[in-house]
Amino acid sequence: MGRRWVKVLAIVVVVLAVLFTAADRIAVHVADDEATKFAKEKYGYANTTDGHMNVSIKGFPFLTQAIGGDFGHVTLTAEKFFIDTTGNTQGGYLNVARLHLDLHGVNVTSLAARSAEANRVTGTLTLSYADLSSAVTRLAGGGGPVQVSQAPGSDGQAARVKVSGTVRGTALDATGTLLAQGTELSFTLPGAEQAATVWQVSLPEGVGFTEARATEDGVEISLVGHQVTLGSTRFGR
Repeated sequence: MGRRWVKVLAIVVVVLAVLFTAADRIAVHVADDEATKFAKEKYGYANTTDGHMNVSIKGFPFLTQAIGGDFGHVTLTAEKFFIDTTGNTQGGYLNVARLHLDLHGVNVTSLAARSAEANRVTGTLTLSYADLSSAVTRLAGGGGPVQVSQAPGSDGQAARVKVSGTVRGTALDATGTLLAQGTELSFTLPGAEQAATVWQVSLPEGVGFTEARATEDGVEISLVGHQVTLGSTRFGR
């Protein structure tokens, strides 16, 4: 009889563990969806029909983290959205291939205000040469397509890119600069009517760009932030 009760007890423990795990996974799925909706409202990262965005809360169990209001690691990934120039230049939008953020040590400071803080945030923003080429072609003011491609050399927050094509009847073969500072990207195009264009990127308060690199596939921009404010009052747009 004793062994039978031990077996029954073991089965009950296993069943409860399975139920708890299932409930935990359901809860984290719901929380991920709500966090994604909230971030979409604040950032506008899902502003295209083919765009994709996802917020994922890492770690197990989720329910224990939720009760304490402390989350060790949260990721945000957004793909195929666009950003506009600071002056809302007509046709000046720039498509972003991908933005990925890793938020570490996230603490919920107010449920009512949906606000939180992250101890540290790291991430990357990637721009494809095809998207850069399209934006520069529109901003160049006619004359034919302008091609942006990799050029050797990057200096900290400035990525060097090759710019070739025709601008208002003038052949162009030069090196342009994409500068990433704060939450802004500025592009200098030699010989174009508009020498510099600035795009604004919506990032959590306290997060800024640290480095820009011209890679084979596109420009990759690193970002970092400490004691980052997240929430409805001071977060996003």
